[in-house]
Amino acid sequence: MKDTDIPRAVAAAVDTAAEYGLAADDADVLHNSSRIAVRLRPSGVLARVAPLAHRPDFEVEIARHLDGTGSPVAGLDPRAEPRVHVRDGFAVTLWTYHQPIAAPEDHPPAVYADALARLHARLRGVDLVAPHFTDRVTDALRVVEDPAVSPELGAAERALLTDTLHGTTRAILDRGPRQQLLHGEPHPGNLLITADGPLFVDLETVCRGPVEFDLAHAPEAVAAHYPDADFELLADCRILSLALVISWRWDRDDQLPDGRRRGREWLDQLRAALHHREHAAAGQSRHGGANP
Repeated sequence: MKDTDIPRAVAAAVDTAAEYGLAADDADVLHNSSRIAVRLRPSGVLARVAPLAHRPDFEVEIARHLDGTGSPVAGLDPRAEPRVHVRDGFAVTLWTYHQPIAAPEDHPPAVYADALARLHARLRGVDLVAPHFTDRVTDALRVVEDPAVSPELGAAERALLTDTLHGTTRAILDRGPRQQLLHGEPHPGNLLITADGPLFVDLETVCRGPVEFDLAHAPEAVAAHYPDADFELLADCRILSLALVISWRWDRDDQLPDGRRRGREWLDQLRAALHHREHAAAGQSRHGGANP
């Protein structure tokens, strides 16, 4: 969100909370991207405020379906009506604020894996139409295949990303994996370690696909503790998720701080991952495949 819009967005959060008698003597912006997250004190509310073009009705619907199921998610504030509130040109949602007590990277991978497996189990019981992970690939291809959208992306890098997005998606689908609702981006930035245990946030990314697509966003050590993970499929999903995040960094409208530098660094990581995969495939071919 543009810096010039933040004061109005914060005011929209404060006024929305006030409708329910939720005090907001202090309002601290904790995060800013396409929307802002505002901690309101002393009421213990986390308000998320987005432009109306990014109205998060789907995220609220997912949260409502998971409410009361014991899912490890940070849910909507029960003191407010569970819906998107429109105020002064913004979409406002009110959530329960949870104070982090540790960084996810410092938490045992087994606990991270258990929380993700429990979330997946609860999501299997949710009957909602949701985007497919391949929709995300389509959006990324719109960026990397159009020089007008990604003018700073070099020709060689454009070809690399295009080939990787197409080829890796095809390889994942050809495996015929079981698919279900996923968090979509359960990386450490979307996990809170709280006094109530690990809780996932930002349900706007929920999509449908194999659980390995979610695992690809978590630290590598987590997968070893996730039940029945397919590690060959996971390797493809890790390459795909890296190609996706790189693609966003070259969008001319990308707002991630220092995004171009990060994009270049991640391109090096992608090349290394593709080289490793090719080397492993060549080794299998020389030895007659994995299951002679």
